Amino acid sequence: MLSKAKVKYIQTLGQKKFRDQEKLFIAEGPKLVKELLETNAVQVTQVYALKEWIIENGKLPGKTETIEITEADLERISQLTTPNKVIAIVRQFDTDNRLLTKGKITLALDTIQDPGNFGSIIRTADWFGVEQIVCSNDCADLYNPKVVQSTMGSIARVKVLYVDLKEWLTAQKDIRIYATVLEGQDITTMKKLHEGIIIIGNESKGISEEILKLANVKITIPKKGKAESLNAAVAVGVVLGWLV
Repeated sequence: MLSKAKVKYIQTLGQKKFRDQEKLFIAEGPKLVKELLETNAVQVTQVYALKEWIIENGKLPGKTETIEITEADLERISQLTTPNKVIAIVRQFDTDNRLLTKGKITLALDTIQDPGNFGSIIRTADWFGVEQIVCSNDCADLYNPKVVQSTMGSIARVKVLYVDLKEWLTAQKDIRIYATVLEGQDITTMKKLHEGIIIIGNESKGISEEILKLANVKITIPKKGKAESLNAAVAVGVVLGWLV
């Protein structure tokens, strides 16, 4: 059985303050942990798992420490309503402010605050081969357990950078900036993009006026029904599906 101190320590990683302090985050569930071990095992420091998971997976890659725990331990340290076999403690990914936009598709997120949406956007970007996302500083925290869970492992493959979005966009020279809005150029009439920045706005308010002014082209997903708007993560999927 895990000690009270160890349980408390792992539980604190559910809070941003302690995640940032320790430079660690939590990943839960067989699929997510397996993805992280296969993609970037060096980042995974410890795995706390039920005996059945350890038997199924054998020796782990790298120097990852495996600790066998009980069902009771798992329930105490899990951030999920229904814990699932295994929890990994993972080092936060190195980030630098150098991000090249020439010859690439980059997503720019303006105040995406729902963790599930944010995680789904990262996963969708990974599906379409978009390797980098730039976020305004008020977007959801990348290492929020709900964000991590929603990425289903894509967190290890997509670079995420937090910036003053207005300042960052202003500094982008000789590259087109596309803003997703309700009224703009129909994406189904556009050619495929091989380069550009695509801005996705807040779930309820859309793109802020100061950010919208920095766009070269306003684009829209053609509407057939009566819904007022699309979920941000769904919108990303549709836009990338057409343009990338």
